Amino acid sequence: MPELSIRNLSKTYPNGVRALSDVSLDIPTGMFGLLGPNGAGKSTLMRTLATLQEADSGSARLGTIDVLRQKDDVRRLLGYLPQEFGVYPRISAETMLNHFAVLKGITNGRQRKEVVDALLHRVNLHDVRKQSLGTFSGGMRQRFGIAQALIGSPQLIIVDEPTAGLDPGERVRFHNLLAEIGENVVVILSTHIVEDVSDLCRQMAIIAGGRVMMSGDPLDAIRSVEGKIWRKTVGREEVEVLKTRHAVIHTRLVGGRTVVHAFAESDPGDGFEPTSASLQDVYFATLHRASEKTEQAA
Repeated sequence: MPELSIRNLSKTYPNGVRALSDVSLDIPTGMFGLLGPNGAGKSTLMRTLATLQEADSGSARLGTIDVLRQKDDVRRLLGYLPQEFGVYPRISAETMLNHFAVLKGITNGRQRKEVVDALLHRVNLHDVRKQSLGTFSGGMRQRFGIAQALIGSPQLIIVDEPTAGLDPGERVRFHNLLAEIGENVVVILSTHIVEDVSDLCRQMAIIAGGRVMMSGDPLDAIRSVEGKIWRKTVGREEVEVLKTRHAVIHTRLVGGRTVVHAFAESDPGDGFEPTSASLQDVYFATLHRASEKTEQAA
């Protein structure tokens, strides 16, 4: 299976917002997690790879295919589930999927029925195939979205913020489906939910301000900050004071108290204790460093 190679991809919108700045990534077969906050440039990158908008400069290749110039070739190999996946609420899942199959060029009626039936079984929607899409839950709609993305046996699948708004049970079902799909094709999972990447992806990148801040194996990334993450439980009123003294990377409420995580090469004092690192610590430490660089540049 081909790899996706992205080199120096840049995009500035007419309003002056620089959405992508020299983005370079090598994305192999399997699940690849693209982490970043809202507005980081993830959706711009996904839409560019999905041939929905132009880049200003740079290149992207899927094997021998030039993604930015051979758009029809890319579309034949692409499955795409955008962040906002609209459906016609009164049309059944079966009818809608049949329509998507026609658009993908499956003109033989018998073959198309076999493809649609197989996909509905795969995403566990065959029993409700006659139901209108407007009656589907959020998780069912996302599984339908994956079904349409899988039409035509794509080699590149892009899913943009797929688990936002799903309940825990639907999220697990969706994860299992993505993990199965990602065994033999390139799947890019764009998200701001760290757990999605830690659960599913063998390779990842963190993007902020349109730039790649880190990329590689999530486990290697966690090892790189091990011994540098410190924890303290405080009252909410103490948090702002700690932020002035330490590199506080994130906080969370536990039982009415605030647990503060800070990044430091050695014991920062102030009652902080060492704690084991997680991918969430990697993510927030990377964003913290990125914001510091931005402030220094300003």
